[in-house]
Amino acid sequence: MRVIILESAADIAVQAGNIFVELLKEKPDAVLGLATGATPVPTYKYLIDCYNKGKVSFKDAVSFNLDEYIGLNKEHPNSYYFFMMDMLFSHVNMRKDMIHVPNGVAEDIEKECRDYDALIEQFGGIYVQLLGIGTNGHIGFNEPSDAFSEGTYVTDLTKSTIESNKIYFPNGDMPTKAITMGIGSIMKAKKVILIATGHSKAKAIKAMIEGEVTPSCPASILQKHSDAVIFLDRDAASLLA
Repeated sequence: MRVIILESAADIAVQAGNIFVELLKEKPDAVLGLATGATPVPTYKYLIDCYNKGKVSFKDAVSFNLDEYIGLNKEHPNSYYFFMMDMLFSHVNMRKDMIHVPNGVAEDIEKECRDYDALIEQFGGIYVQLLGIGTNGHIGFNEPSDAFSEGTYVTDLTKSTIESNKIYFPNGDMPTKAITMGIGSIMKAKKVILIATGHSKAKAIKAMIEGEVTPSCPASILQKHSDAVIFLDRDAASLLA
């Protein structure tokens, strides 16, 4: 695990974004693992800027997103498919048929989970997986638990996760379940990039980096990954020894 502390989210966006840019230059058909939420938005904005300047192309790339709310279709403004289209894909030359987000309204959710993992394998696995981290140490929607999850599965969202995300659901219709890549799926990525900014993430970051590897802090498993890069601003890194 390599920890890089930078001054701002903008600085992180450049360094994290350049990893994707260089990958796509070297391997235009690379499989990208992507995340939602506020944390990766500066990185996506940087990638859009690079695309507009002719520095990168997404036309042969493949993407898989970490998760989706159960019960939201892709047209719902709070779905993660909608988020990704709004924040990245509608601004670059990514082929729509190469954009993959779990289907939160699939008739057979268990089959959707199995099929999602199989499709990732069919494309040869994820080259770079982008992650954020929850205040409780979750990655994707892998919440603190008694055991590390394996493949894609349906999970109940914790109160802290619901509390963090309910601002996006002003009508009080915040989903309580999600479909998410499991820890095992995330760990198969050849490279992992985790971004964290702000004081609210400091405790989770300390537990992830300096604590024991435990499913009570799911992100701590990244200590075991062979190529994990952690980008932090000074606030997120403030509790590190």
